[in-house]
Amino acid sequence: MKNTRSLIPYLEEDLGSRMIFIGGPRQVGKTTLAKSFLKFEKQYLNWDDLKDRSVIKTHSIDSSFGRVVLDEIHKYSRWRMLLKGLFDKYKNSLSIIVTGSARLDTLRKGGDSLFGRYRYFRLHPFALHEIDSKCSRKSTLELLRFGGFPEPLIAKSDRKYRLWRRERLSRLVYQDLRDLDTVKDLSKIELLVDVLPIKVGSVLSINSIKDDLEVSPNTVSHWLLVLETIYYSFRILPFGGPKIRAVKKSNKLYLCDWAEIESAGARFENFVACQLLYYCHFQEDVNGYDMELRFVRDTDLREIDFVVLKNKKPNFAVECKTGDVKISPHLRYFKERLPMVPLFYQVHLGEKEWEEGKIQVRKWESFWKERVKELVAT
Repeated sequence: MKNTRSLIPYLEEDLGSRMIFIGGPRQVGKTTLAKSFLKFEKQYLNWDDLKDRSVIKTHSIDSSFGRVVLDEIHKYSRWRMLLKGLFDKYKNSLSIIVTGSARLDTLRKGGDSLFGRYRYFRLHPFALHEIDSKCSRKSTLELLRFGGFPEPLIAKSDRKYRLWRRERLSRLVYQDLRDLDTVKDLSKIELLVDVLPIKVGSVLSINSIKDDLEVSPNTVSHWLLVLETIYYSFRILPFGGPKIRAVKKSNKLYLCDWAEIESAGARFENFVACQLLYYCHFQEDVNGYDMELRFVRDTDLREIDFVVLKNKKPNFAVECKTGDVKISPHLRYFKERLPMVPLFYQVHLGEKEWEEGKIQVRKWESFWKERVKELVAT
């Protein structure tokens, strides 16, 4: 599979003026993407390599390289100041690409000594249009079956996916999390990772999880934040309006690897969540909009799976169905009570498409083609 990442032209555009940070889940293809901008292997420096580490720390990079990739540099406790010094020294002669875990994203939350020196891009598992410009049903089913991570998606083997998943989760728990000083009981985190796939698609209950793991609610909350930090999972918050009794403190959790989920319905919902999160992050990182992915649920348990907000205003709502069945009564209910939402979609894996006022029933592929056009247009 050739490199068809939609971020490529925007990374190229910004490389001349500032550092490029690429964050995202383990094994999502960050290093491969970064290396695609290089001509020679010596332009790639990995913090885990002692020789490369010495070159980076002593600011001894050969500026004639023109471009350089610094991988895993976030493992150095003073990596921000190190990067600041490197950029200030080489900014007129060297383009710097930094790859690593989601720790890079901490710069966006609080004081930032690198302000104005970098641009941060989040790399996601493959979106449908990145593996198939025609957005065919065949490609959708392959994504649902093998996930969006490059290695298992290219292999297209259930056996190889299972082996890859075991290795990835083991490295995630016992390598990535081990590097976080606040995580001590890795065996319990491993149990949490085993439990989370069956929680997808329903409102997340911290109390239920803490009973399973026999730890405090605060510990569960902390561990969930840690897993989000390394892009294993993500949560979305509820959205409400004055005409509904919306839940306010609940949230829903999804995995970055939707192929982990056994239930077909929950897997499709998680897949749509990841594709919509891709849409939101692309709009933020490339086009500069303020985006949010949320869900709607009231105290009577009526629910719409997703609402996308753009610059604090609802842009559209999405309900997921595996078949082209009749319109969800919850969509009709909330359509009347959330007039600020301009458009409601019901997306599915069937074949029929129709409209009913503000509600559009669409095949998943048709819906996603419309979203891709929006990304390009803006």
